Amino acid sequence: MKLMEHQGKELFRRVGIPTPRGVHAASVANVTAFIESNPGSWVLKSQVMMGGRGKAGGIKFADDAKAGEAEARGLIGKVLKNAQNPDGEEVKSLLIEEKVAIASEAYVSIAIDRAAKKPVVIVTAQGGMDVEEVAAHDPDAISKYWIDPAIGFQPFEARRLAFAAKLPAGFHKAFPKVLDGLYALFLDYGAQLVEINPLVLTQSGDVIASDAKVELDDNALYKHPELQAWRSDGPADEDQAAAVAIGLGMSNYAKLDGTIGVIANGAGLGMGTMDAIRTAGGSAANFLDIGGGAQAELVKKSYQLVTSDPKVKAMFINIFGGITRGDQVAHGIVQALQGGDVREVPLVVRLTGTNEKEGRAILAAAGMHPVETMDEGARRAVELAGR
Repeated sequence: MKLMEHQGKELFRRVGIPTPRGVHAASVANVTAFIESNPGSWVLKSQVMMGGRGKAGGIKFADDAKAGEAEARGLIGKVLKNAQNPDGEEVKSLLIEEKVAIASEAYVSIAIDRAAKKPVVIVTAQGGMDVEEVAAHDPDAISKYWIDPAIGFQPFEARRLAFAAKLPAGFHKAFPKVLDGLYALFLDYGAQLVEINPLVLTQSGDVIASDAKVELDDNALYKHPELQAWRSDGPADEDQAAAVAIGLGMSNYAKLDGTIGVIANGAGLGMGTMDAIRTAGGSAANFLDIGGGAQAELVKKSYQLVTSDPKVKAMFINIFGGITRGDQVAHGIVQALQGGDVREVPLVVRLTGTNEKEGRAILAAAGMHPVETMDEGARRAVELAGR
């Protein structure tokens, strides 16, 4: 689940990371009332998921309530577009924050390095710009540290990173606390990414998070059920809304133009399945990553979602049992087909890994014949879709 900036900053404050004073506003009236009650210079930041908001005209400034009202009217309801998102995203709310006097900007994030199987901390003194651009043009400006989860993050590593990244001296005292808070958030909330860009050193010597990018693992939301309400605040095109409605993440489902429905566990396996279908001469009707630990009810709902698309002529369910159990997947498939309220299409199933034998037995008892390999399943699905 990707969070809006104001939501990410709420989590920052929970773990003790300073942020600018401000408020989330969902209407022009909210903006006007807040600035009237709090005279000063304010920044109006459009709450959208896309990057490059400033260049797209999504960030404005106001020194009084009248200016704030005018700028808010121009922003709320506006569709911001850029190269990343040519279709655009509508601005539904604003984050009003006090304008800060910036002395220096840095970048810091924690992400998952899947190759190393560890969280990696990334730091550079070149904040306020895309870290990918920094990596391409000045890779020596970026410092990294891989955290051993068994040991945890130590304050001396923050100090080492600050020196290695050549952060200005004003950052050094506060930096360990900021990184400690980021790592606490990363672990406690089950994040996949936490990023501050820029981390600002103000002219008065304070260090604050001027921006926030947080992506949470949907499978970890049970630890903080109060965050479920934030799902509805994200951008919701039809595919995203459909995915959230059945308990998937917003990025776990997308319709495509083909005729073969796809359900897989894991984005990589899903894309590999789509490639196998293409190699076999067909095309996928969708991408659907059912995630890890999928229970029978979610399998059933996913099947119903995919087959609700009239373009789907056949279905290929490709599950590797790691956390996900093959027998649970099989139960979900059988339940979906026995529901009586779904459109049945020719079905190909591949189960491998945890409880694969039990899953195949359940399918066989229901009159289905699972395949052994992904390529075999793709060829069979293409054949069935062409009938």
